Amino acid sequence: MSTTGFLSSQEVIQVFDKHVIPNYGRYPISLVRGEGCHVWDAEGKRYLDLFPGWGCNIIGYSPPRLVSAIQEQAARLIHVPNTWYTEQQGEFARLLTTHGFGKAFFCNSGAEANEGALKLARLHSPEGKHKVITFENSFHGRTFATLTATAQPKYQEGLGPLMAGFKYARFNDLDAVKELIDDETC
Repeated sequence: MSTTGFLSSQEVIQVFDKHVIPNYGRYPISLVRGEGCHVWDAEGKRYLDLFPGWGCNIIGYSPPRLVSAIQEQAARLIHVPNTWYTEQQGEFARLLTTHGFGKAFFCNSGAEANEGALKLARLHSPEGKHKVITFENSFHGRTFATLTATAQPKYQEGLGPLMAGFKYARFNDLDAVKELIDDETC
């Protein structure tokens, strides 16, 4: 036990080593709280966090207005699947679509958003146009379609065969993209 009243980072790591599949590389610290742009580990050490957690923490940790809004909403409804209507989701869709997009698509993750984009590209392409071009060293998620779109073998290793119809271009190389476009490209 650490001096902060939490399991120590090493104790938490031991629990993970025993019970969690190691599909992510992790930093050897156990975070116990965050405030603004700082986080604290189980030993009480404070860190300046310059990583926004793949975008979900871009507004910082525990902003009071957000905490209050989450607490208020959780007291009413915590989760409602997309098979039901809620006023808040409808209002959010209205705000998103007011200045551009005709409709909103709600999903749970970046992988799901990318998967939806791939489906839309193929669904609305003419017959026979199914190939998708992505970039080397990209990351699109961990579903099979987004994993295939992710042009990094370290994420794909051991999971083959991957989905057909994906080509990879060098990043920031428009000529490489042009070379990959053919009659079957979405």
